[in-house]
Amino acid sequence: MHLSPKLPKVGTNIFTIMSTLATEVGAINLGQGFPDYPMDERLHKLVAKAMADGFNQYAPMPGLPQLRQAIADKIAFLYGTPVDPINEITITPGGTYAIYTAFTTILEPGDEVIVLEPCYDSYVPNIEINGGIAVLVPLKVPGYGVDWEAVKNAVTEKTKAIIINSPHNPTGAVLGEEDIMALREIVSGTGIYIVSDEVYEHLIFDGIPHQSILKYPDLLERSFVCFSFGKVYNCTGWKQGYAVAPEHLMKEFRKVHQFNCFSCFTPTQVALAEFLQNRSAFLELSSELQAKRDYFIKLMSATRFSLQSSYGSYFICGTYEKISDEADRDFSIRITKEFGVATIPVSAFYQNGKDDKVVRFCFSKKNETLEQAVERLMKIG
Repeated sequence: MHLSPKLPKVGTNIFTIMSTLATEVGAINLGQGFPDYPMDERLHKLVAKAMADGFNQYAPMPGLPQLRQAIADKIAFLYGTPVDPINEITITPGGTYAIYTAFTTILEPGDEVIVLEPCYDSYVPNIEINGGIAVLVPLKVPGYGVDWEAVKNAVTEKTKAIIINSPHNPTGAVLGEEDIMALREIVSGTGIYIVSDEVYEHLIFDGIPHQSILKYPDLLERSFVCFSFGKVYNCTGWKQGYAVAPEHLMKEFRKVHQFNCFSCFTPTQVALAEFLQNRSAFLELSSELQAKRDYFIKLMSATRFSLQSSYGSYFICGTYEKISDEADRDFSIRITKEFGVATIPVSAFYQNGKDDKVVRFCFSKKNETLEQAVERLMKIG
């Protein structure tokens, strides 16, 4: 028997490696993006109530109607865009699944997708497993802004899609209105689709408005916009998200979805449908996490790391050039073992392993966790 690997270049990802190492040596895990503090107790109780009330059987394939209506109401409130909850919203088991399904929906062998690097590590495998070709365009360092002229030059007759991500993982950069205008200029009059990863939609700081594709009808008509409840409500283990797309695209998306997942966990859908009625629960998220970012920056000023700017997400990146000239992967492994703090080397977010001596920290942790981690990081160097 012979198995031809679908992803021959892919091994165990860096998140699994670093989290496993952190567990083995008892390190504080500032690598993987998950909170270590409890989710909102109200939401927890709503899920328990939904199970007790008997909502334990299959939900409809596109998702519970009341949840899709609540999402449509939220979109109208935030972005002023009418979205049809019946035909244009599908509940998915997480944001990553939504992105994968979008690529599976649109890609044919040989299609090209423009990917901005560094990027979330699932994008390129998602493209390649569907027979597509990832065309990699580096973000501008430092700051990780988009070089739109380079994006424009990367477009060919084979370009099927561009994937964007804001707030950005791993860097915390965000897209501004000028970025949206540049994107609009590039795709106008073409058949290029947009996959927009907006899983950190509500985790954006310093009063910066989130430039969702949902705000721009001309872009939305060619887009799959992907979200995560797990990221914004501190329940990453729920693996619950959703995708928004115009009806003609969502019809094809659901054809793939129905033979893969078919239906998502019902009790959480019931709970989220009610929880979304409380707008303060998502409107206050940015200030809560910004306070953690600011506290971490203050603590880290006592170390030899130089933190970069972060305007959203769970993450902030930092250089260690004052400490060592090691490769970032070696450095991350060493400080996990020797100092008990796990980070993620940013080279892992590049296909060619580009190493700028930068590591990613997750600051979505309890204050005492951040304090203990920084106390250990102060000893480095």
